[in-house]
Amino acid sequence: MSADDLQNWLTPDWPAPARVKACVTTRAGGVSHAPFDGFNLGAHVGDEPGAVAANRHALIARLNCQPAWLRQVHGVAVAAADPSVVAEADASWTATPGIACTVMTADCLPALFCDRAGTRVAAAHAGWRGLVNGVLEATLDALAVPAEDVMVWLGPAIGPQAFEVGPEVREAFMAVQAEADQAFVPSSNDGKFLADIYQLARLRLAARGVNAVYGGGFCTVSDPRFFSYRRAARTGRFASLVWLQP
Repeated sequence: MSADDLQNWLTPDWPAPARVKACVTTRAGGVSHAPFDGFNLGAHVGDEPGAVAANRHALIARLNCQPAWLRQVHGVAVAAADPSVVAEADASWTATPGIACTVMTADCLPALFCDRAGTRVAAAHAGWRGLVNGVLEATLDALAVPAEDVMVWLGPAIGPQAFEVGPEVREAFMAVQAEADQAFVPSSNDGKFLADIYQLARLRLAARGVNAVYGGGFCTVSDPRFFSYRRAARTGRFASLVWLQP
């Protein structure tokens, strides 16, 4: 992996404590071949297992932490991050230095959490189903930190100009939170809507008293740095990680 590849990875722009480290990988680097080229970290998408293993090994060597991988199911379960167990969950948290809460996405929203004291971190995978059913709220509950002490960074996800959904998605969000209406605008296709997943996440966090929310503004569909399931159904996954430095 070259230095140029690493420069293409993202470092969240948020005022987290110095011992809180975070990173978002991109397609840059890695050994996977098309359509998973190049730095695919998803083991379930049809890529060669050896290529995925090599990419994951390179990730660990670069970041000097141990990712806690999850088997994501678009639910709301939150696991205690454990590198030795692949938990079936869509979020994880830890207070142990050196363990990285890790989620993989390719259009869904990755959300990274920390407390202002730099003692706890968490990561959540929020597709629309997980978001509407409360995965962000479940992650906040697992962190067990007062809302005013929580910071959240919203990583690369499908942008509001690309996220076309049916009326049932809008109705599901509005059934939980009437203010969600403002995150949907009619699309050019009759009966469809364009949804702003970043705004939906901010509304849900604000309802729980979390207002220190950063990030957003990406679009995985239009930005070739990222894998996108909507752009190409056979594709890889990039990772968003957050951990405490020892």
